Amino acid sequence: MSEHYYSNKPSVDHQRRTIEETLRGKKLRFVTDAGVFSKGGVDYGSKVLIDLMEIPEKAKVLDVGCGYGPIGFSAALLAPQGHVTMVDVNERAVELAKENASANGIHNVTIEQSDLFERVVGKSFDVILTNPPIRAGKETVHRIFTEAYDHLNADGSLWIVIQKKQGAPSARAKLEELFGEDNVEEIGKDKGYRILKSIKRKS
Repeated sequence: MSEHYYSNKPSVDHQRRTIEETLRGKKLRFVTDAGVFSKGGVDYGSKVLIDLMEIPEKAKVLDVGCGYGPIGFSAALLAPQGHVTMVDVNERAVELAKENASANGIHNVTIEQSDLFERVVGKSFDVILTNPPIRAGKETVHRIFTEAYDHLNADGSLWIVIQKKQGAPSARAKLEELFGEDNVEEIGKDKGYRILKSIKRKS
């Protein structure tokens, strides 16, 4: 079986490079490497999510599958009085994210290697963000949605980006099952990517 970016310990040879991206008006520099998601530059889906996500300035945020950091860092800059926890199963991605946080002067983040929600058991958040690992399979993606619901504060929001051809309709159905049909909204779409926002209403 070939190795994927959601391997916990990539064995592929290093190919470190530095890229620059402007996200939400902020110029950020990232070191990327072989064996991590979208090593050549921030992927289009993540950019669409970053452009549309709403982060209160004091929010406690969780970025699930943070890669080398673009979504989580953008959230951290939008929530200067808040805090962003960033997790990824990929050891190499986590080390890059830590390096990139320091290089960009972003300090209101905690970055940890974690198999999905493993390292945040018992913690809750105001906002959860994810560009889910579609190649890991539908079961894994839907597990992220289910566990995200459990880790949200009342009135907290889950933001996801997913392509229509990679399961957006079934993703929306799963989210409506968890959050209630009236609490799931398509915030925007671009080049086949859908941004879905789900709010956990007080029961």
